[in-house]
Formats: sequence, structure tokens, C-alpha cells
Amino acid sequence: MAGIQISGLVANSAFDWKSVVDQLIAADTIPVTNLQKQQSTNNDKITALASLSTSLTDLQDSLQNLRAGNIFSGRTVSSDTANTTWTSSSSSGAPIGTYTFDVQDLATSAKITGKSNISQGLNSTNTVTGLTIANLNTAVPISAGVFTVNGAQVNIATTDSLDAVFQNISTATGGDVTASYDSSTDTINLTSASGQVMLGAANDSSNFLQVMKLANNGGASITSSAPIGTLKLAAHIADAGLATPLTGLDASGNGSFTINGVTINYNANTGSLSALISTINQAGAGVTASYDTANDRIALVNNSTGDIGIGLADTTGNLLASLGLTTAAGGAFARGSNAQFTVNGGPLLSSMSNTLDGSVTGITGLSVTVNSKTTQSVSVGSDTATMQSAIQDFITKFNAVQSFIATNTKITSTGTNVTTSILSDNREVGSWASQLQSLAFDAVTGVTGTVQRLDNLGIGFTGTTGQLSITNSDQLAAALANHPDDVQKFFVTANTGFVSKLFGYLTNIVGNDSSQQSTLTKANSDIDTQVATLQSRLADERTQLTNAFIAMQDAQSKANSQSQYLTSTFFNNKTSS
Repeated sequence: MAGIQISGLVANSAFDWKSVVDQLIAADTIPVTNLQKQQSTNNDKITALASLSTSLTDLQDSLQNLRAGNIFSGRTVSSDTANTTWTSSSSSGAPIGTYTFDVQDLATSAKITGKSNISQGLNSTNTVTGLTIANLNTAVPISAGVFTVNGAQVNIATTDSLDAVFQNISTATGGDVTASYDSSTDTINLTSASGQVMLGAANDSSNFLQVMKLANNGGASITSSAPIGTLKLAAHIADAGLATPLTGLDASGNGSFTINGVTINYNANTGSLSALISTINQAGAGVTASYDTANDRIALVNNSTGDIGIGLADTTGNLLASLGLTTAAGGAFARGSNAQFTVNGGPLLSSMSNTLDGSVTGITGLSVTVNSKTTQSVSVGSDTATMQSAIQDFITKFNAVQSFIATNTKITSTGTNVTTSILSDNREVGSWASQLQSLAFDAVTGVTGTVQRLDNLGIGFTGTTGQLSITNSDQLAAALANHPDDVQKFFVTANTGFVSKLFGYLTNIVGNDSSQQSTLTKANSDIDTQVATLQSRLADERTQLTNAFIAMQDAQSKANSQSQYLTSTFFNNKTSS
């Protein structure tokens, strides 16, 4: 306040005392401003330390990646055959090398092929007057439309009887072609009285001739190439049209059979063959059942390849026999076969599966699935791309930490001017960079082999910058390809390996970084308290000064009034005299 002078209050009634108060308060606000500047600097330091903590954590993550996921024991597999249809895979640690597989036989699945023509056919007699086209038990439904016989179009509707269709054929051909059904063979015969029978035309819209298995033969008589009737898969089993009657069921139509020891129950009066096939396939019996409409038969195929059997038996009822699957009923069992192969010209090996893995080859971790009888060479190598990517990520994250510390702690001088950075006064942070460089440069103790330090991998520092780089890419590639186990030991040996060493140090400085942030945050909190106290005092001071000047102003006003009174009084008296 020594620089502020007040005089002439009475003489100068226009005195700006409010500006004086502002000046006095501004002078006393300097400590608050200094505290706020310190707080702003602390905030900048907290922000810098938080960013550094993020970079340090990123570096830790990259180190973790080096020792996670078996990076250095990862393998790649390739074939010498372009566009091979074989598939190969290798697990971590598979022995590196080239393996030539000579596949002489593929593994196949055992199969039971049921007897053909197990359905009753279209009809039990030659008379087909009562058979409606829409209800025929054929492989596919017959479509309405026209078909051609000897150049004449024959109309057919799904509501027609089969006998009506025969009559339509005769009418369309002027009685030249006659049609008949033979129940003993379940076939249809077309005969021309005048010569050759010619079937079909490009504009036919009904599939009648195809469904009835009728095709041109150049003669005057054409007979279905195979029995026409098929099972009705959607109908109840008892009504499916099986040629061999069902027997041995209980009074409600229940029966059962076993496949590979798994019991399968059915009801012939309520269940369909379609549902039964699904039940077999989902029963866990290890087989897949299917119905061949072309040959009117059921087949069972093992889900697994190899020379293994299929065991089945009727337990209640005779459904398996009726389906023609049992040996006595005409079912034929075809043995599966094992894959036969050699590896690198060795002895002949056998596998129940076409997936040739370590259990049959002795090559731990290598699996080759074959689908052709041929010779191919499969090469197992180190997954150098993944390894190098992880190492490069570490280098990038390491350099990011070094760059951040260098930028935020540097001090530069130009002549007499010295420029500092936000963390220039933090010697501890500066020491972290040099310590990280030292740890990265040092050899790893307790590790034997071709790799004991980063320099053995062709990785070194760039000049005096503290930045790591791949100085010899050929050396790194050779180490990763030829000595992956040594690289793995260098990086991930427990407690003493490169990763453990750096990770432990980073854990300490991340904690220290966090502690420094907490200290600065607390300091800012203390500054908030100090600033609040000072601002409260300044508010009181402003109030006191304001009141004092108001009082002085009031006193000045009174003095002015008295002066005017005295002047007026004395002046008037003198005039009167």
C-alpha cells in the first residue's frame, strides 16, 4: 500500500476511492495468483504423468503379449502341392521339419445296405381302377399336365385314376398304344400295335413318364426300368407300404430294436418312417440312416471311418427285418477300411481316420487330414510373422516411453535463455528412461543358448537416442526361424527372463508415477484451501476499505457543508457592514 497516496479529500470531492480499493485489493491478490499458477503447473504435471503412466502400461501389455499365447512356440504348416485339398494344422511346439506323406488307401465308413424294393409296390393286383394319381406311393409326386406318346399329347390330372390315364393313352394314340400294370414286378408296360413306341416331347409339362421309369428303347414295347412303388415315409409305419408285414408288436403297436447297443423304440400305429430315421440319426448310435427312393431301400452308414462294425437286432417286433436291414432279410454289410500311408518313406502305417495325427504318426502336434491317394510333403515351421509382430510392438511401445520422457524432461539453452519442460525438475522420471535402457541392453542371466541379449536378435539402440530398432533384420529372421526355443527362453524364462525383468521394473515405476500424481493432487487440494482462505480475507478487506472510504466521503460531505456555511455567513456579514 506504500505506493498509493491519498490527499485533499475535502478539497477534491470527486476523488475515485473505488479505484483505490481495487488497487489495494489487486496488490494483496498477488499471493492468490501465485498459488493458482502453482496449481496450474501441478495440473500440467499430473496430465503429463498420467500420459506417461498410459505409455508405461502399454509397454507392460506388449511385454505380457510376448509371454502369452505361446507366441514363440507357434507353428505354421504348408504343403508342397499348389491348391492342395488336404488340410493341415499344428499345435504349439510341434517339431520343425518337412514330412512326406504317401497315402495309399483312404479310410472309409462301414455300411449296411438294405434289400431293394422293400415296399409293396403301387398295388397288390393288376387292376388299378381304384388308384388315384395324387395318392400313388411314388418317389416323387406326379404333376398334372400333358405328356407325349407317339407324338400324341395325353392329358393327366392328379384326380385321375391310373386306369383312366391308361385309357387316355389309348384314346390319344387311336388305340395303337395300350398300357397295363404288372403287380408281380410293380412295373408299367406300354405296347404299340403298329411298331415302335416313342415317348416324350420338349413341351411335356407332366413328369408321369419319368416317375413311372419309362424310357425309349427303340422297340414296340417299353417296360418300367425298375419297380415303381416306394415307401410312404410320412405315413404311419403300419401304413407305409412295407412288403414284409410287421409282426411281434404289442397290442398297441409298440416295438423296439438296437443299433450298436442303443435301444430305439417306435410305435407302428402313430410314428412315421421319416420320424424313425430322424430318431436313429439322433440316438447316439454312431450311424446315419437314409432312404434311397430310386432303389427303394434303407441304408445305415457309420459316422466314423475305419474297419469297425455295425451291430443291429430286432428286440420287439420285426421292423429291421421288414426294412431289409438284417442279414437274414437281405441286408448287406460292407466293411469300412483304414487309411494306409507312410511318412518319410518309413513303414506302412494305419489309421481308422483320414485325419493323420500324432497318435498314429508319432509327430506330436501335427495333424494332416487327407482326401486323396497321393504323395505330398508338409512343412512345419516357426510362426515368425507372429513372433516378429510381437517383438516390433514391444520396440514401438518402448520407444514411445523413451520419447515421452525425453520430450517432457528436456532442458534447452540458447545463449542466456534456458527453456525447460513440464517435468524438467523431476529427476526421478528422467532416471526411469536411463534405467529402462540399461535393463534392455543387459544380458539375461541364467539363460543358455544362442540368444542371451537383444543384440543377439539384431536389435540395438539407435545412436544415443535411447530408441530401439531392428539393426539386423536377417539376424532376427534367422533366430526366429532356426532357434525359436532359444528366443522363447530369453524372453519368457520365469523370474529371470527379459520380460519378467522389465515387467517388474515397470510395475514399480507405474506405482511411483501414480504416487506422484496423488501427491500433486493433494497439493492442489491444499492450494484450494489456501486460496479460499485468502479470498475470504480479501473479501473482508474490500468490505473494510469500502466502509472506511464511505465514512471518509461522508466526513468530506459534512466538511464541505460547514465550509459553505461559514463562507456564506462571513461573506454576508462583511457585505452588510
